[in-house]
Amino acid sequence: MSGRPLDILEDSLEETVTVRLKGGEEFTGVLTGYDQHMNLVVEGEDTTVIRGDNVVTIEP
Repeated sequence: MSGRPLDILEDSLEETVTVRLKGGEEFTGVLTGYDQHMNLVVEGEDTTVIRGDNVVTIEP
């Protein structure tokens, strides 16, 4: 695994992740998609699209 952010996201597809946002909110679910701007699609109780500029951390 390389350390480039998009490569790490690719390796995390279909895995459960916790995403922390700038405002302190957290989303936990399966990472089902992303784009070059690091916008994320996380599926948990609902499907959530998270804008990349709000993401602080993504953890397994």
